[in-house]
Amino acid sequence: MTGSFSRLLLSPAALAAFLAAAACGRAPDDAAPAHAACTPLNEPVFIEGGRFLMGDDDAYPEEGPARAVFVSSFWLDPAEVTVERFAAFVDATGYVTVAEKPVDPALAEDAAVADASALGPGGAVFLPAKDAAASGLNWWKYAPGANWRHPQGPDKPPAAASEPATQIAFDDALAFAAWAGGRLPTEAEWEFAANAGDGRSAADFDPPDEANTWQGIFPVQNTGEDGFEGVAPAGCFAPNGRGLYDMIGNVWEWTADWYAPQRPDEAHDPKGAPQSMSYDPANPGVPVRVIKGGSYLCAKSYCMRYRPAARHAQDTGLGTNHIGFRLAYDRTAPN
Repeated sequence: MTGSFSRLLLSPAALAAFLAAAACGRAPDDAAPAHAACTPLNEPVFIEGGRFLMGDDDAYPEEGPARAVFVSSFWLDPAEVTVERFAAFVDATGYVTVAEKPVDPALAEDAAVADASALGPGGAVFLPAKDAAASGLNWWKYAPGANWRHPQGPDKPPAAASEPATQIAFDDALAFAAWAGGRLPTEAEWEFAANAGDGRSAADFDPPDEANTWQGIFPVQNTGEDGFEGVAPAGCFAPNGRGLYDMIGNVWEWTADWYAPQRPDEAHDPKGAPQSMSYDPANPGVPVRVIKGGSYLCAKSYCMRYRPAARHAQDTGLGTNHIGFRLAYDRTAPN
């Protein structure tokens, strides 16, 4: 089964239900607090290896069991890969993302396609509450024409160069990583870097102060008290103790690991389960990888996924406008 085919297996209602679980514009100028210059350093940050407590036993069951894990030293991008950086990759290579490729109609012979537009290039887009109520599709829709240039759809403004690149499928992130001389971090590496000695546990239910999350009652009202109603440019909020920006909130981030139950037997540089063990009960039969960090859709009234230990399954062949990525390196990157 391919990632493209997985788009056809989901009816609009199923797509909404699947993506709503991961959902855990800009505010008027007079409501926006002062932010940093939104210009994080470009050089990868050295993450010195060490031991930490990975996972959490007190929140969502898929996060446990909590166990001591050792992670070797590596480098990590200080911020998510931006639209500007991804555009440089596309300009240099001519790469075409998954969201820009049509689904092969031959793959749909045995699939019930609710809407012929699902065969067209596109991605999943979060709907404002009024639009969701009108469409009957809960909070998400498949938007033909949505891609990294226009993550909310072709009828919406293009993404700003300083924003994280979204509508990025897993293979797109891998292709960028190969060009940039890096790789996607493992789940353990990502979580270790996000903790930074000041990680949040399940007891920390309130959203972090320095993160782009949803303020108000999800999905009805986002007050934008943090200055943003949607995705924020990379680096607008203070970095964590390791000098890493937006590890929590803003956009979910791809990791290299297949999504499966945690493996307490892996205590040194965990790589996660093999593909054969990958399984998401909400989306059976579809290849899924682990995403981390939550996004601007995480809300106190809805979820607790703005913590380093939080994890979620994501269809490898489907882009959305709240998932991006950053790269890890075994040495500093050339691009």
